[in-house]
Amino acid sequence: MTNLSNIIQVTNLHKNNELQLLCFYLQEQGDLYGINVFKVKEIIKYKGTITKISYENSSLVEGLISIRGVDLPLLDMRKWFHYSPDEPTRDLTPFGVQSKSDETIIMVCEFSKWIVGIKIFQAHRILSKKWEEIEQEINFSTDLKHSKFISKTHYFDGRLVQIVDVEKMLIDIFPWIQTEQYQELSTLSPIHHPKTILYADDSPIVLKTIQTILDRLQLKHYAFYNGKALLDFIHSRHIPTSEIALIITDLEMPEISGFEVIKQIKEDPQTAHIPVIINSSMSGNSNKDMALSLNADGFISKSNPKQIENIIRHFLEEL
Repeated sequence: MTNLSNIIQVTNLHKNNELQLLCFYLQEQGDLYGINVFKVKEIIKYKGTITKISYENSSLVEGLISIRGVDLPLLDMRKWFHYSPDEPTRDLTPFGVQSKSDETIIMVCEFSKWIVGIKIFQAHRILSKKWEEIEQEINFSTDLKHSKFISKTHYFDGRLVQIVDVEKMLIDIFPWIQTEQYQELSTLSPIHHPKTILYADDSPIVLKTIQTILDRLQLKHYAFYNGKALLDFIHSRHIPTSEIALIITDLEMPEISGFEVIKQIKEDPQTAHIPVIINSSMSGNSNKDMALSLNADGFISKSNPKQIENIIRHFLEEL
């Protein structure tokens, strides 16, 4: 029932071109940060044991925590803000989140099929925004190695809220995730097809991964860093709509969300025939039901090479 409730809530938000952000602090009287509320499973005050798994001062993982019998890695986001891949051995201990009591405040988050604990100083409140109120901070010229935020907006009182690129954080902390993705690329086989694939995502790291997958499949493609850029490209008729094989889109994007992309594509007689696939870090089979409720033609978890190959082959065989 909880999954169904979440699907209804998320679907309604997308249909209204809205999102909800959980705002939080990483230090007392510090800046405000935001994360999509549906990626947060719960906020807990943790008094249990934190089992150290690394004693290196450069570690971004505080250790393992046990919640209802399940062990989860505990990440320190504030340390990650001061992390640079150019200085992998830098001492990050001065930058860690400082708890104000014997309790550790933890956001338990799920994205891209991963469940992790993220140490924060304090959860604040939920902020509702229209996607057009979200300002994009990144584009194709962004330095991928050092980017931490994908977008920003403003709080009720005008304060800045920076929205964290959690996919980038995961890959920085667990680089073997990306290594496994690249290893899976070797299992992909070229698809010889003349039509073009369009894809949109506001995370440069995700765009780069999809580009690598499509290059491996030897397919023509164009990338866009939000839904507006993708729709503008289609409306410009830069290429005939008959040459577009399918569209892969994230749901959460500034200016124009993935749902609005689906809506406009399916309502236009010139483009209604084009399959639209949701590429989302919101994990779980229930999100396939959400994709169908949004009139999408399919759902894949973020940048999974084999899933992308399989779904492309499926739709190209129908052309």
